[in-house]
Amino acid sequence: MSKIEIDSVSKIFGDDPVTIVPLLDEDMSKSDILEKHEHVVGLRKVSLNIEAGEIFVIMGLSGSGKSTLIRHLNRLIDPTSGAIRIDGIDIMSVDMKELQHLRQTKLSMVFQRFALMPHRTVLENVAYGLEVRGDELKSREEEARKWIGKVGLDGYEDRYPSELSGGMQQRVGLARGLATNPDVLLMDEAFSALDPLIRHDMQHILLDLQNELHKTVVFITHDLDEALAIGDRIAILHDGVLVQVGTPEEIVLRPADDYVRRFVHNVNRSRALRVEAIMGDAVPLFEGPSIPRSSFLEEILPKFVSNEDGLVVVNEDGSVCGHLTLASTMDAIAVATND
Repeated sequence: MSKIEIDSVSKIFGDDPVTIVPLLDEDMSKSDILEKHEHVVGLRKVSLNIEAGEIFVIMGLSGSGKSTLIRHLNRLIDPTSGAIRIDGIDIMSVDMKELQHLRQTKLSMVFQRFALMPHRTVLENVAYGLEVRGDELKSREEEARKWIGKVGLDGYEDRYPSELSGGMQQRVGLARGLATNPDVLLMDEAFSALDPLIRHDMQHILLDLQNELHKTVVFITHDLDEALAIGDRIAILHDGVLVQVGTPEEIVLRPADDYVRRFVHNVNRSRALRVEAIMGDAVPLFEGPSIPRSSFLEEILPKFVSNEDGLVVVNEDGSVCGHLTLASTMDAIAVATND
């Protein structure tokens, strides 16, 4: 059973959205529904399974429905039709008390614009979810300090948001989201308001924490490079329709349609290909520097400067699982570039 199951979810905005649902089955277009019925199709029969412990990226351009979709997962928005299950629980069937408990224990959200309370210190902001949950002062402050340390903000506990940079404020938001120890972390364009270098740093902080915590992360972005950098799998939406789900390699090398193809056209594809996708079998007595099988090609290319004969590919435990040559690596990038 998947951690999150999204089953044929549609969202219609307008005065009488339920009456529009049958038109979706008739394949009436979004533009026709708006023109003829004055309703807006936000999501159209979207079905997804998100596995426990993966970073699942949902991406698309503005108006694609990606932020609408993530807001369904904690019921900030209710679907017009369809079902959403978390750990097998139909979240549409729970009452408000059960929903509140779900939000306090299983789900947490990190917002694009930080959403910090300006009159509270860093420590108080991070501890806020624990306070709402009813944890005692001492325990919630201890937990908050732990997460402040994990995002690299030791020493800033008594500062206020106005005294922090944008990147530091988003670290506070991330620490607050993790402090309640949720199963699922929802991140809605969480890094898009940051400068490129700070954004890159935040991506690495998230990945480092994920290597330790193994949370289920649902991450919304409009940036393909960001999706490729952090996503275990990526879903692409277009006008509320799910057009493709796959690994970064699958999205970049086998786009489902012209919309996805335009998305990936100018991307540096060596960032999407991992060593394990193109490595050869382990060769007895083959010698060379070792590289993790999960490395992106972009990361290991400099190693060929002094090791043209090849590189040894290893598993996480250090055992040898394959080898990689410069020729096969360049061939893979060339094929990806010219497909």
